[in-house]
Amino acid sequence: MAKLKESFLPVLALCIFYSLAFAVSEEDLLFVNYHIHITNNLPSDLPPNIPSPLSIHCKSKDKDIGEKRLLQNEDYTWDSKINYFRTTLFFCHAWWEGKQRYFEAFVANRDEHRCRKYHNSCLWSVRDDGMYFSNNNSTWSNEYPW
Repeated sequence: MAKLKESFLPVLALCIFYSLAFAVSEEDLLFVNYHIHITNNLPSDLPPNIPSPLSIHCKSKDKDIGEKRLLQNEDYTWDSKINYFRTTLFFCHAWWEGKQRYFEAFVANRDEHRCRKYHNSCLWSVRDDGMYFSNNNSTWSNEYPW
């Protein structure tokens, strides 16, 4: 009887694992690779050839994407998946010409559905009045004013 229990538990665990691993549906968003794009759409009031870059630093609890300086129309992008507990969060600190702002570039429970609409992409546009979000690259809303 003890030998039966010893072999039953691993078999049961394997059955549960395989049923979960292969039960991927369209609603199982844990395996989706999301693309986060932040574009510098700030105006440049300076003469040509004198850049006024946007500085931005993005990270999560576990992964530091790094600090970048973006010239006008340059893009800062990375990919991420949602963790099992749906607590994935990437936040950014942006600063430009005396303005600065922290904003959440990707929040799993907020973005897992809305960013699926346009190639699994969360699109951000940094403008002179704030950080704009789009999930279709045509309609933009200012979610984080400066």
